[in-house]
Amino acid sequence: MLTNVPVDELSTTFAALADPTRREILGRLAEGEATVNQLAAPFPITVQAVSRHLKVLEHAGLITRGRTAQLRPSRLEGEPLKDAVDWLQRYRPFWEDSFARLDQRLHDKTGARTTDG
Repeated sequence: MLTNVPVDELSTTFAALADPTRREILGRLAEGEATVNQLAAPFPITVQAVSRHLKVLEHAGLITRGRTAQLRPSRLEGEPLKDAVDWLQRYRPFWEDSFARLDQRLHDKTGARTTDG
């Protein structure tokens, strides 16, 4: 087992995004800040489980949690998501080229069928 291995921010972001519940929470927070109870409402899990998800998101820098009286609203933080998008954009030409080749192959096959009769 590896110990004392530094984890870069991008890895932490992707690890946090790996869970579908956390992605749903981020989607909700994109609409505006929300409390733990508000975030937990649509999920079939406990408020404590949502709170644990929020801690992971907070550790990754994807959210911040404030304090307003008794409430601790969570807010989406965009910078780590921008960093992830910037990293993924480096691979955009690869995917676009792959899709273009696939499109050409499909076009060639359908074109061959229509000309064969």
